[in-house]
Amino acid sequence: MSFTKTTESESKYNHLEKMDVSELLENINNEDKTIAFSVEKAIPQIEKLASKVVEQLKAGGRLFYIGAGTSGRLGVVDASECPPTFGVPHDLVIGIIAGGDTAIRKAVEFAEDSENQGVKDLQNENISEKDIVIGIAASGTTPYVIGALNYCNENNIPTGCITCNEGSPISNTAEFPVVVTVGPEFVTGSSRMKAGTAQKLVLNMISTTAMIQLGKVKGNKMVDMQLSNNKLVDRGVRMIMEELDVPEEQAQRLLNKYKNVRTAINNYHHG
Repeated sequence: MSFTKTTESESKYNHLEKMDVSELLENINNEDKTIAFSVEKAIPQIEKLASKVVEQLKAGGRLFYIGAGTSGRLGVVDASECPPTFGVPHDLVIGIIAGGDTAIRKAVEFAEDSENQGVKDLQNENISEKDIVIGIAASGTTPYVIGALNYCNENNIPTGCITCNEGSPISNTAEFPVVVTVGPEFVTGSSRMKAGTAQKLVLNMISTTAMIQLGKVKGNKMVDMQLSNNKLVDRGVRMIMEELDVPEEQAQRLLNKYKNVRTAINNYHHG
Protein backbone atom coordinates (compact mmCIF):
# COMPACT_ATOMS: atom_id res chain seq x y z
CA MET A 1 0.00 0.00 0.00
CA SER A 2 1.52 3.33 -0.99
CA PHE A 3 0.87 6.51 0.92
CA THR A 4 2.49 9.94 0.99
CA LYS A 5 4.64 10.67 4.01
CA THR A 6 3.86 14.35 4.52
CA THR A 7 6.29 14.29 7.44
CA GLU A 8 9.03 13.71 4.84
CA SER A 9 7.73 16.17 2.21
CA GLU A 10 9.87 19.05 1.03
CA SER A 11 9.81 22.08 3.35
CA LYS A 12 7.86 25.09 2.10
CA TYR A 13 11.00 27.12 2.84
CA ASN A 14 14.36 26.94 1.11
CA HIS A 15 17.88 28.36 1.48
CA LEU A 16 17.49 28.22 5.24
CA GLU A 17 21.20 28.83 5.72
CA LYS A 18 20.78 32.26 4.09
CA MET A 19 18.14 33.38 6.60
CA ASP A 20 19.14 35.49 9.60
CA VAL A 21 18.19 34.52 13.16
CA SER A 22 14.98 36.56 13.31
CA GLU A 23 13.78 35.19 9.96
CA LEU A 24 14.46 31.62 11.08
CA LEU A 25 12.59 32.14 14.34
CA GLU A 26 9.61 33.82 12.71
CA ASN A 27 9.29 31.11 10.07
CA ILE A 28 9.53 28.29 12.60
CA ASN A 29 6.93 30.04 14.74
CA ASN A 30 4.61 30.51 11.74
CA GLU A 31 4.70 26.77 11.17
CA ASP A 32 4.20 26.09 14.89
CA LYS A 33 1.06 28.26 14.94
CA THR A 34 -0.73 25.71 12.76
CA ILE A 35 -0.23 22.74 15.10
CA ALA A 36 -3.14 23.22 17.54
CA PHE A 37 -5.57 23.59 14.61
CA SER A 38 -4.33 20.29 13.17
CA VAL A 39 -4.86 18.65 16.58
CA GLU A 40 -8.36 20.13 16.78
CA LYS A 41 -9.36 18.25 13.62
CA ALA A 42 -8.34 14.99 15.31
CA ILE A 43 -10.40 15.51 18.50
CA PRO A 44 -13.10 12.97 17.49
CA GLN A 45 -10.34 10.35 17.13
CA ILE A 46 -8.64 11.43 20.35
CA GLU A 47 -11.99 11.17 22.16
CA LYS A 48 -12.44 7.53 21.11
CA LEU A 49 -8.93 6.64 22.23
CA ALA A 50 -9.10 8.59 25.51
CA SER A 51 -12.47 6.99 26.36
CA LYS A 52 -10.98 3.53 25.84
CA VAL A 53 -7.98 4.47 28.01
CA VAL A 54 -10.34 5.54 30.81
CA GLU A 55 -12.33 2.32 30.48
CA GLN A 56 -9.20 0.13 30.72
CA LEU A 57 -7.70 2.07 33.65
CA LYS A 58 -10.98 2.03 35.58
CA ALA A 59 -11.09 -1.74 35.17
CA GLY A 60 -7.61 -2.07 36.71
CA GLY A 61 -5.52 -2.04 33.52
CA ARG A 62 -2.44 -0.01 32.62
CA LEU A 63 -1.64 2.46 29.85
CA PHE A 64 1.45 1.78 27.75
CA TYR A 65 3.12 4.18 25.34
CA ILE A 66 5.56 2.60 22.91
CA GLY A 67 7.73 4.41 20.39
CA ALA A 68 11.21 5.00 18.97
CA GLY A 69 13.39 8.11 18.95
CA THR A 70 11.55 11.39 19.57
CA SER A 71 8.18 9.61 19.66
CA GLY A 72 9.47 7.15 22.27
CA ARG A 73 10.93 9.95 24.38
CA LEU A 74 7.65 11.87 24.34
CA GLY A 75 5.83 8.79 25.64
CA VAL A 76 8.43 8.32 28.40
CA VAL A 77 8.07 11.99 29.39
CA ASP A 78 4.28 11.81 29.61
CA ALA A 79 4.35 8.54 31.57
CA SER A 80 6.98 9.84 34.01
CA GLU A 81 4.93 12.96 34.74
CA CYS A 82 1.78 11.09 35.84
CA PRO A 83 2.95 9.91 39.31
CA PRO A 84 4.20 13.33 40.54
CA THR A 85 1.27 15.23 39.05
CA PHE A 86 -1.59 12.90 39.93
CA GLY A 87 -0.19 10.69 42.69
CA VAL A 88 -0.71 7.47 40.73
CA PRO A 89 1.64 4.46 41.01
CA HIS A 90 4.66 4.37 38.70
CA ASP A 91 3.36 1.30 36.92
CA LEU A 92 -0.02 2.76 35.89
CA VAL A 93 1.28 4.66 32.85
CA ILE A 94 4.42 3.15 31.34
CA GLY A 95 6.59 4.55 28.55
CA ILE A 96 8.61 2.07 26.50
CA ILE A 97 11.27 3.27 24.05
CA ALA A 98 13.09 1.27 21.37
CA GLY A 99 16.64 0.63 22.56
CA GLY A 100 15.68 0.88 26.25
CA ASP A 101 16.39 3.70 28.67
CA THR A 102 19.77 4.47 27.06
CA ALA A 103 17.82 5.68 24.02
CA ILE A 104 16.21 8.46 26.08
CA ARG A 105 19.54 10.31 25.96
CA LYS A 106 21.39 8.83 22.99
CA ALA A 107 20.04 7.56 19.70
CA VAL A 108 20.40 3.77 19.52
CA GLU A 109 21.20 2.76 15.94
CA PHE A 110 18.56 0.70 14.15
CA ALA A 111 16.63 0.09 17.40
CA GLU A 112 13.37 0.99 15.66
CA ASP A 113 13.85 -1.51 12.84
CA SER A 114 13.12 -4.71 14.78
CA GLU A 115 9.49 -5.84 14.63
CA ASN A 116 10.05 -8.43 17.36
CA GLN A 117 11.77 -6.25 19.92
CA GLY A 118 8.63 -4.18 20.63
CA VAL A 119 6.77 -7.41 21.33
CA LYS A 120 9.50 -8.61 23.72
CA ASP A 121 9.54 -5.26 25.52
CA LEU A 122 5.77 -5.51 26.10
CA GLN A 123 6.00 -9.15 27.20
CA ASN A 124 8.61 -8.12 29.77
CA GLU A 125 5.88 -5.99 31.35
CA ASN A 126 3.44 -8.94 31.46
CA ILE A 127 1.02 -7.14 29.17
CA SER A 128 -2.57 -8.43 29.23
CA GLU A 129 -6.07 -7.78 27.85
CA LYS A 130 -6.73 -5.42 30.76
CA ASP A 131 -4.08 -2.99 29.46
CA ILE A 132 -4.08 -0.59 26.50
CA VAL A 133 -1.10 0.17 24.25
CA ILE A 134 -0.64 3.41 22.31
CA GLY A 135 2.01 3.29 19.59
CA ILE A 136 3.62 6.65 18.86
CA ALA A 137 5.23 7.12 15.44
CA ALA A 138 5.31 10.40 13.53
CA SER A 139 6.08 8.61 10.27
CA GLY A 140 3.55 5.86 10.92
CA THR A 141 5.94 3.24 9.59
CA THR A 142 8.19 2.31 12.54
CA PRO A 143 8.58 -1.53 12.52
CA TYR A 144 9.27 -1.66 16.29
CA VAL A 145 5.91 -0.03 17.04
CA ILE A 146 3.87 -1.75 14.32
CA GLY A 147 5.16 -5.17 15.44
CA ALA A 148 4.08 -4.39 19.02
CA LEU A 149 0.59 -3.27 17.95
CA ASN A 150 0.10 -6.33 15.72
CA TYR A 151 0.96 -8.56 18.67
CA CYS A 152 -1.58 -6.70 20.84
CA ASN A 153 -4.30 -7.00 18.17
CA GLU A 154 -3.72 -10.76 17.96
CA ASN A 155 -4.02 -11.03 21.74
CA ASN A 156 -7.12 -8.89 22.34
CA ILE A 157 -5.13 -6.05 23.88
CA PRO A 158 -6.68 -2.69 22.83
CA THR A 159 -4.42 -0.52 20.66
CA GLY A 160 -4.22 3.14 19.77
CA CYS A 161 -1.68 5.20 17.89
CA ILE A 162 -0.55 8.79 17.47
CA THR A 163 0.89 9.54 14.06
CA CYS A 164 1.20 12.43 11.63
CA ASN A 165 0.70 10.64 8.30
CA GLU A 166 -2.75 9.89 6.92
CA GLY A 167 -3.17 6.33 5.63
CA SER A 168 0.05 5.12 7.24
CA PRO A 169 0.60 1.45 8.20
CA ILE A 170 0.33 2.27 11.92
CA SER A 171 -3.02 4.07 11.51
CA ASN A 172 -4.31 1.00 9.67
CA THR A 173 -3.00 -1.28 12.43
CA ALA A 174 -4.29 0.50 15.56
CA GLU A 175 -7.86 -0.05 16.67
CA PHE A 176 -8.10 3.60 17.82
CA PRO A 177 -5.85 5.64 15.50
CA VAL A 178 -5.17 9.33 16.03
CA VAL A 179 -3.79 11.05 12.94
CA VAL A 180 -2.67 14.67 13.22
CA THR A 181 -1.58 15.88 9.79
CA VAL A 182 0.81 18.76 10.40
CA GLY A 183 2.30 18.87 6.89
CA PRO A 184 5.94 19.40 5.87
CA GLU A 185 8.46 20.41 8.52
CA PHE A 186 10.50 23.64 8.41
CA VAL A 187 13.65 21.54 8.08
CA THR A 188 12.59 18.78 5.66
CA GLY A 189 11.86 15.53 7.53
CA SER A 190 12.68 16.91 11.00
CA SER A 191 9.66 15.38 12.68
CA ARG A 192 10.85 16.35 16.17
CA MET A 193 9.44 19.79 15.28
CA LYS A 194 5.75 20.13 14.31
CA ALA A 195 5.04 16.39 14.45
CA GLY A 196 6.72 16.07 17.86
CA THR A 197 4.82 19.07 19.23
CA ALA A 198 1.52 17.66 17.93
CA GLN A 199 2.25 14.32 19.61
CA LYS A 200 3.08 16.07 22.89
CA LEU A 201 -0.24 17.96 22.76
CA VAL A 202 -2.19 14.75 22.14
CA LEU A 203 -0.37 12.91 24.95
CA ASN A 204 -1.13 15.76 27.38
CA MET A 205 -4.79 15.60 26.35
CA ILE A 206 -5.07 11.83 26.79
CA SER A 207 -3.28 11.48 30.14
CA THR A 208 -4.80 14.61 31.72
CA THR A 209 -8.33 13.66 30.62
CA ALA A 210 -7.85 10.10 31.87
CA MET A 211 -6.52 11.22 35.27
CA ILE A 212 -9.39 13.70 35.76
CA GLN A 213 -11.88 10.96 34.81
CA LEU A 214 -10.20 8.68 37.38
CA GLY A 215 -10.87 11.33 40.05
CA LYS A 216 -7.30 12.56 40.50
CA VAL A 217 -8.27 16.25 40.33
CA LYS A 218 -10.62 18.18 42.65
CA GLY A 219 -12.19 21.33 41.21
CA ASN A 220 -9.23 22.28 39.05
CA LYS A 221 -6.47 21.32 41.45
CA MET A 222 -4.08 18.37 41.45
CA VAL A 223 -4.83 17.37 45.02
CA ASP A 224 -3.03 14.02 44.71
CA MET A 225 0.30 15.44 43.52
CA GLN A 226 3.49 14.21 45.18
CA LEU A 227 5.06 16.88 47.36
CA SER A 228 8.51 16.36 45.89
CA ASN A 229 9.90 19.91 46.03
CA ASN A 230 9.33 23.24 47.80
CA LYS A 231 7.30 24.72 44.95
CA LEU A 232 4.82 21.84 45.19
CA VAL A 233 4.66 22.01 49.00
CA ASP A 234 3.85 25.74 48.73
CA ARG A 235 1.19 25.00 46.12
CA GLY A 236 -0.28 22.33 48.41
CA VAL A 237 -0.47 24.77 51.32
CA ARG A 238 -2.28 27.34 49.12
CA MET A 239 -4.76 24.69 47.96
CA ILE A 240 -5.59 23.76 51.56
CA MET A 241 -5.93 27.42 52.62
CA GLU A 242 -8.31 28.05 49.75
CA GLU A 243 -10.37 24.88 50.11
CA LEU A 244 -10.78 25.02 53.91
CA ASP A 245 -10.53 28.78 54.41
CA VAL A 246 -7.83 28.36 57.08
CA PRO A 247 -4.72 30.46 57.76
CA GLU A 248 -1.36 29.49 56.30
CA GLU A 249 0.10 28.03 59.51
CA GLN A 250 -2.86 25.71 59.96
CA ALA A 251 -2.70 24.62 56.31
CA GLN A 252 1.03 23.95 56.73
CA ARG A 253 0.37 21.86 59.85
CA LEU A 254 -2.31 19.81 58.08
CA LEU A 255 -0.02 19.17 55.11
CA ASN A 256 2.88 18.19 57.37
CA LYS A 257 0.61 15.77 59.19
CA TYR A 258 -1.09 14.09 56.21
CA LYS A 259 1.60 14.55 53.50
CA ASN A 260 -1.15 14.82 50.85
CA VAL A 261 -3.54 17.65 49.96
CA ARG A 262 -6.63 15.50 49.44
CA THR A 263 -6.12 13.57 52.70
CA ALA A 264 -5.53 16.80 54.62
CA ILE A 265 -8.76 18.32 53.28
CA ASN A 266 -10.82 15.17 53.88
CA ASN A 267 -9.56 14.67 57.42
CA TYR A 268 -10.18 18.31 58.33
CA HIS A 269 -13.83 17.93 57.28
CA HIS A 270 -14.21 14.66 59.12
CA GLY A 271 -12.02 15.54 62.07
